[in-house]
Amino acid sequence: MLTIIGKATSINVRKVLWTCTELGVPFTRRDWQDGDAPLNPNRMVPVLVDGDFVLWESHAICRYLCNRYGGAVLLPPTRQAQPRARVEQWMDWQATELNTAWRYAFMALVRGSSAHRDPAQIEAGVNNWNRHVGLLDAQLGATGAYVAGDAFSLADIVLGLSVNRWRMTPMARPDYPHVAAWYARLAERPGFNDWCDNGVA
Repeated sequence: MLTIIGKATSINVRKVLWTCTELGVPFTRRDWQDGDAPLNPNRMVPVLVDGDFVLWESHAICRYLCNRYGGAVLLPPTRQAQPRARVEQWMDWQATELNTAWRYAFMALVRGSSAHRDPAQIEAGVNNWNRHVGLLDAQLGATGAYVAGDAFSLADIVLGLSVNRWRMTPMARPDYPHVAAWYARLAERPGFNDWCDNGVA
């Protein structure tokens, strides 16, 4: 059985947990322990242990799970180069552009970080965060369904968790109708209530 290391409150751990649930892959989860340092030199979660195979970085783990456990429904196989690239494009956008946009505001407004108290930077962070969710809204308006097209994919898992965080942060947000309709569609998915809309930002 797979072991997933990391707290279930971590947004990156929840990406992996939701992916496992969608794929019907059994797993055990436990928190990080001091003795786990050799498993990831960065000392960060999630870490996946599959027999004697160890993997870290949440998106790499999600891709591995799909490749290993018949997850073409979430990530098209490599022979379907263009549909697969579209899913991975939006996954990478979440990890780079969107995460960068929300970091300062989230740390200030949710985590209460003493290093993130500049009102100007908080305002700029909120505006930038909202602007990026607006880009997602436009994409969802174009597809009319899910992030990468007609079908639910890994892109929806990682971005669903990001939008959950955006919705839960105490700040002003524009009304994005396509995001709202898409988020309602996500509520029908296995694992959504456990790993996404579960009261944890």
